[in-house]
Amino acid sequence: MSVVFRRFHNSGIFKMASASLKGNGPVEDIMYRKLEANLKPVHLELFNESYMHNVPKGSETHFKVVIVSPQFEGKPLIQRHRAVNEILADELKSGVHALSIVAKTPDQWECSSKEVEPSPKCRGGFGK
Repeated sequence: MSVVFRRFHNSGIFKMASASLKGNGPVEDIMYRKLEANLKPVHLELFNESYMHNVPKGSETHFKVVIVSPQFEGKPLIQRHRAVNEILADELKSGVHALSIVAKTPDQWECSSKEVEPSPKCRGGFGK
């Protein structure tokens, strides 16, 4: 199984290498590095979806992570989400407003279509 790391920022694709994190914001870089170091994923995609919301340009407040890790084997989905949330606890306390998580085992990923549902459009807050 090959290891795939990709990052998405403002609808543009940035191919990733561990040593080169150009074109991404500092919060995104930290989140990516933490997930990579702690969960040793075989597939990791990080989407900065802040541009889809009513926030200043260049914000790092809304993210989606797609992560496939052998460490998720035998764990229910809630434990996988908790693991990701614990790893990113500092970022969630200091500015990251929303985090959507797709967390799968390698077997689940191999058997899936590998297509991630797009996030819903921002409704402007307060159910508007």
